[in-house]
Amino acid sequence: MAFFKSIPAHVGPPHVYMQYPEIYGPWSSMSEALMNGPSSLNQGERELIFAYSAGLARCEMVYVAHSEVAYAWGIENGLVDPLLKDLDTAPVEDRLKPLLAFVRKLTLTPSEISQTDADAVFDAGWDEKALHDAIAVTGRAKFMVCIAQGFGFKPMSREKAALRAKERVEKGYVNLYPVFQEKQ
Repeated sequence: MAFFKSIPAHVGPPHVYMQYPEIYGPWSSMSEALMNGPSSLNQGERELIFAYSAGLARCEMVYVAHSEVAYAWGIENGLVDPLLKDLDTAPVEDRLKPLLAFVRKLTLTPSEISQTDADAVFDAGWDEKALHDAIAVTGRAKFMVCIAQGFGFKPMSREKAALRAKERVEKGYVNLYPVFQEKQ
């Protein structure tokens, strides 16, 4: 049950989006550009970062939804869990580890980010655009954590999240919501 009496029990953030299209229309457009636009990171990597940040923040609703989107983009199913347990031993490309370490620090202890953290990302072969996008994706995840937890939304099942993820991959972040759909 959401914290607001005006919000039905089994809905999530899209319910709020529809109530305030003047706010969440631009948010959806930004989300589309960030998550599906040009980047040094592919869509799956961006969704992996999103899910990882949400998981670190212990927001099951956002974590479940976006880990399924990462898997729908081709990230190995179940990969986010070992990342959350121990990034150093998780079965992920070595090149991603400094980037994910940066995301972890930015999520959990943002005031401790330093040049050393950024340099580790660059030394792993990532460019400034990749780090920019990782930072922005982490910020977007934190915003969604606040929306989900602030409104009291409950996570959907993995099965429902997987179906919704396929729809998100097909339609993107704008066309997923009828009120924001691009006019053809």
